[in-house]
Amino acid sequence: MYQPVTLEVCANSVTSAIAAQQGGAVRIELCENLNEAGTTPSYGQIILTRRLLEIKVYTLIRPRGGDFLYTDYEFEIMLADINNCINAGCDGVVIGMLKKDGSIDKDRSGILADLARKHGLGVTFHRAFDICSDYYQALEDIIDIGCERILTSGGKTTAMEGAGTIAHLVEKAAGRISIMAGSGINENNVGDLVRFTGINEIHTSAKVRNQSRMDYHNEHIMMGNRYHDLYTFESTDIERVKEILAKANGQ
Repeated sequence: MYQPVTLEVCANSVTSAIAAQQGGAVRIELCENLNEAGTTPSYGQIILTRRLLEIKVYTLIRPRGGDFLYTDYEFEIMLADINNCINAGCDGVVIGMLKKDGSIDKDRSGILADLARKHGLGVTFHRAFDICSDYYQALEDIIDIGCERILTSGGKTTAMEGAGTIAHLVEKAAGRISIMAGSGINENNVGDLVRFTGINEIHTSAKVRNQSRMDYHNEHIMMGNRYHDLYTFESTDIERVKEILAKANGQ
């Protein structure tokens, strides 16, 4: 039986989340700092997004950029952030923790997942999976933890580069967990990716660059990353969401 491909949008703001919903996404992964591969959004972003959206809201639980080997303090932050998501009425959380040897930190990831599931929230395991040492053992570990899906690029920078591994993961998963492809997916490659891998869930930011509406520009200053343009910002585009979803379903 044909199963339509669904789209999750990686939304970096309330504005992006609304665009995702209007474009036809079934779910968002709410986060901030996409230039660091995403971090946990502010409580204000979570509360307002949940209030305004009818589709599912999953929140990224990641206290910082960098690797996925966390201290005890960072683990406590993640527990607190999941409790915030529970109180805010989120539908799910997105987690991932590794050990030094690149294996899944089953104990602490399991605690996070159990906390969320105890309160009725779904759990996605994020792209920490892509830097683990053994994808197929990690697949079994994440299934044991009780996650409902894995977000992956197949261990490569983009999902197109990792398409072979994604296809093998879909086969190995055998319906026990959903494999959701993400990273570098756009309207030009999503159709080929879906046909090759057999996935039925895709993840993309579908973003565009917006110009600042300010009239005055101080051209003598940089803030934060030296390559960051202070007078532009990125957000999800409704039409790109629609087009990616249509191409994923062969339209």
